[in-house]
Amino acid sequence: MTRAGHSGTLSGWAVERPGPIASGPLAAVRRPVPEPGPGDLLVRVEACGVCRTDLHLAEGDLPPHRPATVPGHEIVGRVAAAGPAVTEFRAGDRVGGAWLRATCGECRYCRAGAENLCPASRYTGWDADGGFADLTLLPADYAYHLPEAADPVTLAPLLCAGIIGYRALRRCALPPGGRLGIYGFGGSAHLAAQVAVAEGARVHVLTRSVRARELARELGAVSAGGAYDRPPEPLDSAILFAPVGELVPVALAALDRSGTLAVAGIHLTDIPPLTYEEHLFYERNLCSVTANTRRDGREFLATAARIGIRVTTTPYPLGRAPEALADLAGDKVQGAAVLLPDADFSPS
Repeated sequence: MTRAGHSGTLSGWAVERPGPIASGPLAAVRRPVPEPGPGDLLVRVEACGVCRTDLHLAEGDLPPHRPATVPGHEIVGRVAAAGPAVTEFRAGDRVGGAWLRATCGECRYCRAGAENLCPASRYTGWDADGGFADLTLLPADYAYHLPEAADPVTLAPLLCAGIIGYRALRRCALPPGGRLGIYGFGGSAHLAAQVAVAEGARVHVLTRSVRARELARELGAVSAGGAYDRPPEPLDSAILFAPVGELVPVALAALDRSGTLAVAGIHLTDIPPLTYEEHLFYERNLCSVTANTRRDGREFLATAARIGIRVTTTPYPLGRAPEALADLAGDKVQGAAVLLPDADFSPS
């Protein structure tokens, strides 16, 4: 444990005017360094992944929970200071911060192991400032120990893209050796696909990006086609990562009998009308994915280390965070975008 006592300022980006990315919703900010509470860690950020949820927050698809929040919840950093109640971390430890930030621990969902459904849950980069900055606070109880020798750039996307993709893979009820369809192939999908391949699945990727199709084949997909194409065989399970409601009936129609489609995004455009016989009959299932539990995080991080997961990233200096979000919006990012410390970034 290291006592707090840091002073000075931090530099970062905040969502001040949610709106289309071209309108400039991010503003560069300089703020006082926050003092850790009893159970908090003050973390110096080494890398922060750029998640589609950050884009939804910036563009207003997710209503802000507080004004001028610093986004970012795929955080890798080093503990700079810790509150007096922290016993699991000390100064210099490599630490990870993810989307889920707090739960009540007492409701029926928490008691049943479904803390992701806790009505009092709070989220990094939505309810509290996140990692689009050089320093941030993380609750120690919701932080992860990370390997000391690993590259922070490749660790960052594991903290949300990886964890949510892992939960989506479990929610889609893929049977051993099953046929999995993945719709959209960005940061989360390219990690979930590798877990599925390692577990013996036949993976079919459906995405509008030609570059993403090439990456999918490199990572072991048996086929890669357009987002609205029919996969070459019926699917036992499917995951929709693209936030496009029009793809829900497309994916459901591609399922075999008793297949399951899991919708992995926090935001989805409207779903068009479904035809019962074409999309749901024969006990086809449709389910959503909501946040993650800490158990999901621990299981996924252990799985990623065991299978030697390959993380494809596109790095940006912190000062170019708006460009990273714009590239994500325009499907120009290969794999996952990651923000890195930027000595030249100095908000006025």
